[in-house]
This record gives sequence, C-alpha cells and structure tokens, in this order.
Amino acid sequence: MKTLITHNNRVLEGIGGKAKNLFALDDQRIPVPKWSVIPESVVLNQLSNPQDLEQSKTDLSNVAVPEIILEEIKAWFGEDAASKSYAVRSSAIDEDGAQFSFAGQFETFLHVPFDQLNEHIVKIWQSTIADRVVTYRKENDLPLNFGIGVVIQEMLEPQVAGVAFGLNPVSGNTDEKVISSVYGLGEGLVSGELNADTFYVTSDAIDSSLLAKTHQMVRAADGKGVSMMKVPEELQNEPSLSDSHLREIDRILDQLNKHLKGPQDIEFAVVDSKVYLLQTRPVTAAGNKPEGEYILWDNSNIIESYPGITTPLTYSFIIKMYEMVYRQFVGLLGVKEHEINRHEEVFANTLGLVRGRVYYNLLGWYKMLAMLPGYSINAEFMENMMGVKERFELKEDYQMGKGLARLRIAAMVFKMIRLQRRLPKERDRFLAQLQTIMSKYQAMDYIQMSPQEIASHYARFEQTLLLKWKAPLINDFFAMIWFGILQKQTSKLCPEEPNIHNDLLCGSQDIISVEPIHRSMSISKNISANEACKALFTNHKPREIWDVLCKGKFPEIKEEIDTYIELFGNRCVGELKLETISYGQNPALFIKVIKSYVEQGITERQGTDNIEDDLRQNAQDRMNAKLKGKPIKRWWFRYALKKARDLVSNRENLRYERTRGFGMVRTMFSHLGERLAADGILEHPRDVFYLELDEILQLQNAPLPGNIKTTIADRKAEFAEYHEQRDPEERFFTYGNNFTDEYIYSTEKMEPIEGDLSGIGCCPGRVQAKVRVVKDPNEIDSLNGDILVTSSTDPGWVTLFPTASAIIVERGSLLSHSAIVSREMGIPCIVSVTGLLRTLKTGDEVIMDGSTGEIKVVEESTLENTEF
Repeated sequence: MKTLITHNNRVLEGIGGKAKNLFALDDQRIPVPKWSVIPESVVLNQLSNPQDLEQSKTDLSNVAVPEIILEEIKAWFGEDAASKSYAVRSSAIDEDGAQFSFAGQFETFLHVPFDQLNEHIVKIWQSTIADRVVTYRKENDLPLNFGIGVVIQEMLEPQVAGVAFGLNPVSGNTDEKVISSVYGLGEGLVSGELNADTFYVTSDAIDSSLLAKTHQMVRAADGKGVSMMKVPEELQNEPSLSDSHLREIDRILDQLNKHLKGPQDIEFAVVDSKVYLLQTRPVTAAGNKPEGEYILWDNSNIIESYPGITTPLTYSFIIKMYEMVYRQFVGLLGVKEHEINRHEEVFANTLGLVRGRVYYNLLGWYKMLAMLPGYSINAEFMENMMGVKERFELKEDYQMGKGLARLRIAAMVFKMIRLQRRLPKERDRFLAQLQTIMSKYQAMDYIQMSPQEIASHYARFEQTLLLKWKAPLINDFFAMIWFGILQKQTSKLCPEEPNIHNDLLCGSQDIISVEPIHRSMSISKNISANEACKALFTNHKPREIWDVLCKGKFPEIKEEIDTYIELFGNRCVGELKLETISYGQNPALFIKVIKSYVEQGITERQGTDNIEDDLRQNAQDRMNAKLKGKPIKRWWFRYALKKARDLVSNRENLRYERTRGFGMVRTMFSHLGERLAADGILEHPRDVFYLELDEILQLQNAPLPGNIKTTIADRKAEFAEYHEQRDPEERFFTYGNNFTDEYIYSTEKMEPIEGDLSGIGCCPGRVQAKVRVVKDPNEIDSLNGDILVTSSTDPGWVTLFPTASAIIVERGSLLSHSAIVSREMGIPCIVSVTGLLRTLKTGDEVIMDGSTGEIKVVEESTLENTEF
C-alpha cells in the first residue's frame, strides 16, 4: 500500500477527520480544490516510541518527509506541480468531530511553494505536541492521542472566502444558516484580523450585517505565503456575497446536513462566481446543550488595573481580595450572612484568568447586584462605572421578588443614609489605620526572616488591612450612584451637550493622581536650571545617573527624587500587579522618566494653567442658565454635583491607598522569592510570582513540595506561550470556563465599526496630529506631541501624558483613570472607542474632538502598523 493516500488509493485508516470529511465532499460531487493526504504512519514510523510523543520532542525535531512522498505529491498534482501553490493543513485523528473541533489548535499554512512543502509538513507534525494542544486535550478530558494526517490542497485565489454554519451556532436555530465572508482569502476572517460581513439565511429571507472591509489577504507578490492589501474603495461597503452565492451555500449546507447526518461548519471560497468548499466538519456539539452556564466575559475597565499578562500569584491574590471585599460590600447594604454564604460561588468567581489576562465574569457581577433591591438601576450605574458597553440580561429567577424588594429597599435606604452620613469619618479612620499598619510592616526587616515568618506576616497583614476595606467600598458605591444621578440630570437639562457632566467635574485640586506629574515636572525644572546636572541627565544612562546621585552629587536633586519615590514609588505601570518592578525597587526606572522630561524641556504644565477652572465654571454657568427660576431643581442639582465631585475625587485617592497596600504585599513576596532562591527551593527569586497564594500561605505550616521547581517551570512555559498569542476579544461568551479559541476569539460580541470612530469625550479640545499606538509605555520615552492611542492606561502612564497632544483610549469609562487625569491636566481625551486599535495605526493623521468624542482620519500612514 502506498504511504501517500490519493483519490486513487482510498484508505481511511490514520488520515484524520479533515481528510475523511474531504472524501465525503467528493462523494457528494461538491467542488473541492484538488487535494491529497499523508497518513499519521509516516511520522509515527520515524519515532522510537510513538506511544509517548510528549516525551519525543527531540525526535520530532529530526523528522522529515520521505522523498517518495514528495515524488507522489508531484505526480498527483500534475506536470506543473512544482509551480503551484498549496495549503498545508492538519488532519488530526480526533479533529473536526461533533463534540470537539480543535479549532485554531493545529497549524495551517497557505500559499506554500512546492519546494517548501517538506518543512511545512514537519511543522504540522510538530504542532501535535504544542502546549496549547496538550492543554486543550486536558481541558476537554481527551486522551493524549498525537496521531495526525497532513492534507495537501491546491491553493485557489478567491475573490471572496468565508465560513458558514448549517444552523445558528449561538441560538441553536436549525432553520437559520449563518454565513460570514471577507474579500480574498478566508484566513483574515478566521484569525479575526479583518472585518467580515455576516448573513443570516432562512428559507424565505436573507438578513445581513455589513462592515467596512478595507483590507483583504491575498497571495504574496513573491508567491510565498500571504500579504495584506487594500480593497478597492468602491467595494469596501458592498456585500461581499451576492444573493445567488448565499443561496448556493445554503443549498450545499442542506445537502451536507442530510448526507452527513447533522449541521456542518464549512469553509468556502468563491472563484469566478463558482463556490468551492475547502473543508467541512460537524458544528461542535450541534443540537446538544453545552455544559456549564452561559457567561459573558468583559475586560473594558479592569484592563486598566491588570494590563497584559498577569502571573498566577497576582491572580490568586486578587481573586481572593475581590471575593472578600464584595462579601463585605453586600453585607454593608443589608444582605444577611446566611444569604451571602448561600451564594459563595458568586463571590468566588467575579473574575476569570483567560490565557493570562484578567476579565470580569459579568454573570457573577449581575448575580451579586440581584441580591440588592433596585436591580435595573444599580446595573445601569455599574455599567457606567465599569465601562461595560452591553447589558447582560439576567434570568428572572436570579432577581428578587417584588415583595422582598420593597422590604429590602426600605431597609437599604435607611442604611445608605447612615453610611453616607458617616462616610467622611470612615475615610479618615481608614486612612489613619492604613498609615499605622503600613508603618509597622514597612519597618520590618524581611531580609532576616525565614520563608515561614514572611508568610505568617503576610497572613496577618491580609487580615488586619486587606480584608477590611469598608471605607473605599462605601465611597465607590456612592461615587457610582451620585455620578449616575448627575449624568441623568445634565442629560435631561442639556441633551445637546452629552458630556457636560465631565466639565463639571474638572478642577478638583485634591486628586492625588496628578501630583506625580507636577512633582516630576518640578524635578525636571530644577535639574534644567543647573547646567552640570542637566548635562548628567542628558548624556548618561539612567543607571549611571542614579549611581552618580547616590555618591553625593547634586544632593538637592537626590533628595527630591528620594521624596518622590517614598511617596509614589509604587505608582508605576501595572502598579497593582505583584510582579511589576516598582520605582522603589529600581529607582533607575524613574530616572528614565525624568531624563526624558529634561531632554524634551518638560518643566512646566503645557497649555493654560486654569483650563480646568475655566471648563468647570463655563459648564456651571450653562447649567445655572438652564435652572434659572427653578429653585428646587437648582438646589437638587447643586447637591448632586457637590456629592459627585467629592466622591469621585476620593475614589481616585483611595485607589492610590490600594496601590500602597498592594505595594507592601509586593515587597513581602519579593523578599520571600529572594529567600526561597537563596535556599535553593526556587531557581530564581522572581519565580515566586509563579506560585499561587495558597501555596505561600501553606508555608506557615510546611515547606513547598519537592516538585515545586517543575511546577513553576510548567507554569512559566504556559504563560510564555500566552505572550505569543493574540489577545482575546474585549468581550466574549463561554459556557462555563471553556477558554478555547472558538470562544475567546469569537467576534460574536464585537461591535461593528460604522463610519468615523467615536467614543466618550472626557476633556474638551480639538487636535489634529499624527497618532502613536503604544502598548507598553516603558518602551517609549516621549510622544513628542503625537496623539497617544492605546487600549488602556493605569496611573503609571501619567508621566507620559505631558508629552502627548491628546489621548485616545479604546477601553474605559468616564470614571477611568485616563478620563479623570486628563481632565485635571487639560489634555483633550476620548475613551471607550470601539475598534480603535483595529482601525488606527502609528503615523495616521486624525482630528479628534474631546468634547463630542468624534475622531476623523485625515490621512492614513503608509507605514506598517508599529506598536510600542
């Protein structure tokens, strides 16, 4: 028997699901590009122990495609085989089944030249032992079966390509097909890089959701691989598929449904008006109720606090903090202890870690709110505060009955009045307690402590401070309420100015988040006034500058920097992540910021000093004009405004105290890592951040297990792979905690981009300039007047703000850090811009209006998209 399976030698053993399905398409005489398959035996025969591929990574690095296979491929695809281009796809033995599709797990390569088939076939074989595949199998309780066939398929150059489902995969409606398509190759749709049209087809109607399709993927000019090119402007907003194409795909899906005994998920391509199928598989779990609850995941606002990849220690720490503080929160508002305990799973699952990224579990948050009366009002206020863009409709059985709700409202109103009246004293008490506890733990000498002692001190710190967060919780709740009330009042009185409430909140001089900027500029000014000191900062590297200062040069400057680090040493990028290296731990990081200020001449605030006061007063004058002759409404407005200003300012300031508390935990755990590494228990001090909190707490009673180095190495490898993967979507759904590609990269919940970009205007001002897309502010010293464009910011970004002419942020809300600080600095700002990073790239020139939230692209950059 030949080792290469062709259509002339049909053997179904060991070829995998994808190849078997291609044979089924051939049986139905459905057009398919010419193809063939290499069975699993070709690679398994080259291994010394094919039963345990997980231990055979070195063997897999030496596998190769036998020459006879390449000769048979060449013979099958004809005389011009060497000049053709091919798709090389996986066909795993249990891939593309009805229960588990393995979507996105194995490698696929497009437009592979004949002379590169060998290396790409080998890459398919090697993908069977990739960590993501092993994880997928473990998550779905699948055996470690590593056999794989490899499909070689002649490439087409389609005008349109896409995917189609024989039923609606979300609703389960078998009378409705869902078809998505893009111009060019379908890879741009599958990867989520391109906007796609979506069509909903029934027997008597076709509904469509069309997006602007500005780019397409096509064969690269050199014939190797794919490249991106623009779609002609006249086609960008037109349907990519005609009704006749949609009906033909509909017919094929019906035919396959009947022949293959169930709805299919197909990939198709349209070439010269003819529809070809590239592959088919059953719709995963079609007709079966998925296991687990339907959950929406959203990181609109929490990405500010935990940007990028978050380590196991930080996540296990914050999930406990969220659980305990929100148990306190609902208790303060009258929920009984037995009821809190009955819903303990709700509080334990407010967050999720998705490929290393922190997300809100919206189902948990809405269930928590349902324990309180006034669910719909509270939900709306929470959505404004958290920056959530779409309501999660909770099932009726989760919500409180009307009779109980009335009783709870009466009790809760009384509690709220008492809590609000006592809040200023509670804040003062909290701050005094915080300072006392922080002083006690800062004075400890952790270098001399054993791991057991450090773990014990952390446990006491947790109990005395971190789990007693009453004042910040109350303040956050009332900030949410009064901000919502103010917004409702202004929208009724000034519907033509939807963001006037932002202007009313400008100019709060007591917001601590802006103090680091003013102090940084003051330090820069004093350095620039001394020529010798300025030369030091201009001509030397940050570490060299710090060494010189530590040797006694320029003592006044050193004292200013020391004071800054003492006050704000934890205020850095990713400041709530325990693995972050703070300015207090490495002062050279702060010296780098000051160096950039000195080099750019940033020694004082840009623009008008009293811009916030002007914005605030002008907005108040306009509101007073609207309220003229309405004394009761004017009193109520002024009261709501006073409350909102006080609570929003204190919300930001209390967040800083949280940063200090987390900084203390970082100090403890960093010293613990040093001690564990010195004792030979960890390979490196920073490996401590790949432990979990329970493992550290167990140190109070017992040492870490003997295999902890192996456990940490596995976790580090897993998280290193997360760094290489594309970020999950901002918002997606799952059934239970099923974080496989088909869910986390689903564009089902992605909001379409129609026309110019727009968001929430946070600080007025109209700016025309080039944009700079920044992912990590540590990798850039200055924006040099460009518009800062990013997905989110945290307080550590503020030192970069003065170098920007404006700020545009994809995520966040009116109470986000970037919104609050930009108002105080008078920098035009827009947040919550859907599709921002999908649309803009570094070098694009735009006009942004911080009042209306509108963004217009004036000129697109010809450079490749560059991120910092």
